[in-house]
Formats: sequence, C-alpha cells, structure tokens
Amino acid sequence: MEIATAYLITFGWAIVGSASMGAGLFISLYIFNLLNKGVDEWALIKEGSVPMAIVLASVVIASGIVVGSAIRP
Repeated sequence: MEIATAYLITFGWAIVGSASMGAGLFISLYIFNLLNKGVDEWALIKEGSVPMAIVLASVVIASGIVVGSAIRP
C-alpha cells in the first residue's frame, strides 16, 4: 500500500510540474515577444537563424530552471 501511495504522490507531482512548466513557458515566451515588438522570432527561426534559436532556447531553459526550483518538494 505504501508503494501505491508513493506512486500517486509522484504522479501528482508530475502533473503539477507539467502544468507549471507549460504555464511558465507560455508566460515567459509571451513576455519575451512583448519585449521584442519589432522582431518576428518564429519567422527568423523558420528562415534558419541559429542565433535567434539559441536565444529562444535559453529562454525556455531559464524558465525550466525557475519552475523546477519553485516546485521542488
């Protein structure tokens, strides 16, 4: 019975982490787009702009670090 409880707790934290990460990514990318009004980041990435892809990847990684630190039990 203890193993089932541990699995349920782990599954619950996985759901909380996934939802938090999704919301955090949405908010951080939205703010990033607001700060760069004259730049269409997604069009640049579709054209093959590696520097813009690196910048957006760093935004995603930074958001993951913040959300991961915030939900750590």
